[in-house]
Amino acid sequence: MAVFTSVSEADITHWLAHYSLGTLQELQGIPAGIENTNYFVTTGNGRFVLTLFEKLTPDELPFYLNLMAHLARHGIPCPAPVADRDNRFLGELNGKPACIVSRLSGKSVTQPSVAQCAAVGAMLGQMHIAGQSFGEPMENPRGVAWRASAAQQVARFLPQDAAQLLADEVALHAARDVSELPRGVIHADLFRDNVLMEGDRVGGLIDFYFACSDVLLYDVAITLNDWCMQADGHLDVARANEFLRAYHAVRPFTDDEATAWPMTLRLAALRFWISRLYDLHLPRDGEMVNAHDPAVFERILRNHIANDQPVWL
Repeated sequence: MAVFTSVSEADITHWLAHYSLGTLQELQGIPAGIENTNYFVTTGNGRFVLTLFEKLTPDELPFYLNLMAHLARHGIPCPAPVADRDNRFLGELNGKPACIVSRLSGKSVTQPSVAQCAAVGAMLGQMHIAGQSFGEPMENPRGVAWRASAAQQVARFLPQDAAQLLADEVALHAARDVSELPRGVIHADLFRDNVLMEGDRVGGLIDFYFACSDVLLYDVAITLNDWCMQADGHLDVARANEFLRAYHAVRPFTDDEATAWPMTLRLAALRFWISRLYDLHLPRDGEMVNAHDPAVFERILRNHIANDQPVWL
């Protein structure tokens, strides 16, 4: 289980005394995730999710919590942070910053249908529009500088050809000018396990702790690279088409975005290749860390490079 900080029933019972959520009925660790410690919490008042933050600091967290509250107020199905009796979203539990949020309905899917991809595309467009009125900026912590630093640290674990590909792609994207592309709040990690589906309807978007201010098209590429990909790392044309069309119907793409699309797909693949290499080869201590296979995104990146005319509208 991906739990770095253990929480007992006695711990959470004492912590819940600062909230108006009723008494504890059940505490259950959540095995998914590699960044934070998460528990399902059931009380007399409902079902919630407790998160203890293992990397983010108390100074960084208000952006994420305020963003989720903002999106929830604007009709986006995302976890709504619960304020304590002092009207604060953020507390501390077992020495770690912590919050408790509403638990959403639905479950993640591993093999999404065309209709489900379309629903996610439309919801991502709605989230981008709702985020335009959020006034707190957050520079992407996994931007140009992070890519260069992390790639340098993991390169020694790679065969020569892969290390060269990594270095070339990092340099290529560092030199790109994306200043003309529409920007706003992005989720930056909207993989299948971060979307709860109820049939063909999106029940919830979760895990906003990579959210930041960046190019909106980058968020589209990150999401498509997971939702619309075949096992061999090639795009599934039917799913990709419907995903993009549904998004475009909500927030129309610009001509600049159309031009930037092939390179943005590569950048999105590069970012997760690097992070998965880092998590695999340079993990931090924990009871168990579910590190994902970096080879998946190496294949996706290589396929994007080979196909410079990817699926578009």
